[in-house]
Amino acid sequence: MQKFTSLKSIPAYLPIVNIDTDMIIPKQFLKTIKRTGLGKNLFYEMRYDEKGKKIDDFILNQNPFNNSRILIAGKNFGCGSSREHAPWALLDFGITCVISSSFADIFFNNCFKNGILPIILDEDKIKELSEYANRKEEISVDLNEEKIIYGNNEVRFEVDKFKKKCLLEGLDDIALSLKKSDKIEKFEKNLKNQKPWIIND
Repeated sequence: MQKFTSLKSIPAYLPIVNIDTDMIIPKQFLKTIKRTGLGKNLFYEMRYDEKGKKIDDFILNQNPFNNSRILIAGKNFGCGSSREHAPWALLDFGITCVISSSFADIFFNNCFKNGILPIILDEDKIKELSEYANRKEEISVDLNEEKIIYGNNEVRFEVDKFKKKCLLEGLDDIALSLKKSDKIEKFEKNLKNQKPWIIND
């Protein structure tokens, strides 16, 4: 997992509430277990027409928003099913930070496990940031300082200490387990000595 420290980008503003994971990545694209290649199908039913042609007025099909690394979304983002393909698709598209006034819990936690920073802000701050998206101006996100800088302003956000550490160090669930490999090996060795019939080599 890539480390997340800070980023600067023109944000894309998608003011739709209750965007569920099926809207983020429709069910027909869930066959793969790879984390790559899903970006082209992100928001598929909003980005493409029935013939597969890009819909020009959809925000992520427009320049410079097709290169945005920050998505500002409506409340209750990521609701619906728990599919981890949703953050995979966002990440593969290039989005590493999502800002909303609220998130679905499972999606929120899945973001941290895949290198995406979800930020919760009040609606009035969302509105302020959306103006920068409308003007195609960059904003900066600093995870270390837990703040967003826009123009001469800044807004603070809060992140769980453990989740922050995982993002800063690029630690997903597998990496966290590997950091404890010495303790795991010691436990297995002791178990083998005490109850050899349990271990099947």
